[in-house]
Amino acid sequence: MAGRIVVAGALAALCVAVAAPAAVPAARVNLVALDAGVLVQLNAIRAGHGLVPLQTSALLTASAAQHSREMATDGYFEHASADGTVFWKRIARWYGWHGDRYWAVGENLLWSSPAVDAAAAVQLWMGSPDHRANILDPRWRQIGVSALRLPAAPGVYRGLEVTIITTDFGVRR
Repeated sequence: MAGRIVVAGALAALCVAVAAPAAVPAARVNLVALDAGVLVQLNAIRAGHGLVPLQTSALLTASAAQHSREMATDGYFEHASADGTVFWKRIARWYGWHGDRYWAVGENLLWSSPAVDAAAAVQLWMGSPDHRANILDPRWRQIGVSALRLPAAPGVYRGLEVTIITTDFGVRR
């Protein structure tokens, strides 16, 4: 799923899209390597489009990790939190706009088979217009990536073994 929000003195429009889950061939990967691989893949695509590379943000990473854990624990797959909080307010808890002239955040979500690798995850996003727009948004300067693998995820995951990836994009100036 792709989401974007901009704050430039006041809140602007919110865009959210829905993506279907996809399966990929089975193979085990290290989750830290998956997080890093997603960043490498995203930056390669951005470089190919003349965009600046994204830098890892500990604050956006904490936001992404919290959301991946919550979705996994509560068995849902949405930008909004389980309590209904919209994604940009959730991200702002970690990556606020305190005193900044310009603040914007976006988010891509993915859930897939446990074997999804970074290249496959990014290709799935690039195949979706809204996810692609987030990846190629020239405003983004920072990112947090969090991949989580569950052996038997509840709720919408139907007890299947899945990988959930949250990427939170941001810029503050």
